[in-house]
Amino acid sequence: MRVATYNVHRGRSTLGVFDPARIAAVIAEIRPDVIALQEAQHYLRPGKAMFDAAWIRRETGLRPLRVTAREAEQGWRSNVVLIRPEARVLRPPEGLRIGGMEPRGAILAELDLGEGAFRLIATHLSLGARRRVRQGEALLAAMAGRAMPTLVLGDFNEWRAGGSVLGVLEPVFGRAPAAATFPSFHPVASLDRILGWPRGVVTGLTVHDTPLARRASDHLPLVASVALPEVMPE
Repeated sequence: MRVATYNVHRGRSTLGVFDPARIAAVIAEIRPDVIALQEAQHYLRPGKAMFDAAWIRRETGLRPLRVTAREAEQGWRSNVVLIRPEARVLRPPEGLRIGGMEPRGAILAELDLGEGAFRLIATHLSLGARRRVRQGEALLAAMAGRAMPTLVLGDFNEWRAGGSVLGVLEPVFGRAPAAATFPSFHPVASLDRILGWPRGVVTGLTVHDTPLARRASDHLPLVASVALPEVMPE
């Protein structure tokens, strides 16, 4: 299974030009089974979609995972998840309030893309380290109650190994692998992460670094290979 996360900078290129077609072209390059997007819809204007659903499906082969009943809101608090059309949604997706002044949020979904059931938590965390600690605790709390393979992915806004939210998540997910994704024109900071539980489900991690991706947003996409376990650990 091919999973990705991508902060699309509200559809603006590194030069500040609004061009969502570039974002769609980058996603088409990646060819993911599921991708979490951040800054994909302005959180103060949730009724204005960045992507036309039919157009994004035609360009990328994916569809938005609907979280709310509002027709034009494609995600939750600027987070948008795109999945293959044939993916099974095992329970209604949930928008999580995780605090923060921006405000921040996460999408919790249980999916089956043909390789077994798993939980997806797609998020964009705050700039402040103390807030990220509390947000990490909220993400762990959202996992409680049902043991199933889980991916937590998004823009964590944390580059330090074991720092703030990464320190909170490490006892469950292990040390988060680092891959520089920001800024896209000269990536030096590992702000974007893909974590998996049980440990070992993320079998490979790469940065999608192409000429188009370097122009399309201020972040590069992060892509993971995922192999779900046949038996859950006790």
